[in-house]
Order: sequence, then structure tokens, then C-alpha cells
Amino acid sequence: MLTLLTPLVLLLNGLAAGVQLGTLLGGWPLLAALPADRYVHAHAFFATRYDPTMPLCLLGTVLGDGALAATTRDGWASALFAAAALLALATVVISLTQNVPVNKWVQTLDPDDLPSDFAAQDRRLHWGRWNHRRSVLTIVALLANCAALAVLL
Repeated sequence: MLTLLTPLVLLLNGLAAGVQLGTLLGGWPLLAALPADRYVHAHAFFATRYDPTMPLCLLGTVLGDGALAATTRDGWASALFAAAALLALATVVISLTQNVPVNKWVQTLDPDDLPSDFAAQDRRLHWGRWNHRRSVLTIVALLANCAALAVLL
């Protein structure tokens, strides 16, 4: 199981970490710099691009790392796989409770007819802060998975 599951988990976690790094380096700075109407249009566009790929990558990472943690005989590797599973799970929780609600809200807005109090309820910074947190967690999960693999080699 280790021989088949480890590369799959690294692939899934690596894809998720790559997307998250991309949002840190390009997606978020672009969204943060746009005027309100352009932000709504761009955010609504981006929000639909990663489904269902990102959820599948993250859930696959959680489940795969959990299975690796439970079946790996090396204690250090098992602990690192478990840590990666928890980090990826934290990413999923943040996504579902903090980022997805903002994504859904933005998708309901008309960029040409924004609410008069849009600036007061501008959720950009909220989304950006939580996106940064989940990105760091996903990248650290990948580092933990790489460390687990190094322990096993």
C-alpha cells in the first residue's frame, strides 16, 4: 500500500500546494488591487475554476495521509503523515467555513450594480487573510509529506 499510496498523496498534496502558492503570488495580489466592480467580476471567475479539483486534491490528501499514518511502521514517518493529514484537514475546514462563503457571496453580486454599502461589507481582506492561512497549511503539509518520504528512504 505504501508504494502506491505515497506517490498519489504527494501528487494530490503537491497540486493543491501549487495552486495555493499561485494564489499567494498572483491571484490574491491581483484581486486585492482591483477596483470593486472588477474585483467582483474576477473573484467570481476564479472561484469556479478550482472545483472540483481542489476539494478532491485536499480530501485525497487527508484520506491518503490518514491511511499512510495508520499503516506505516516507522514511527517518525507515521507521525509526519498524520501531521500532514491534520494540516490538510485544517485547510479543508478553513476553505469551507471562511473562503467558500465569500466565494458564494461574490457570485451573487452584479459587478454593474453593487450594493451601496459594498465597501463596508468588502470581504476581500477576510478572504485574503484566510487564503494565506490555508495556503501556508497546505504547503507545510507537503513539506511534512516530503519529510515522511525522506524518513522512509
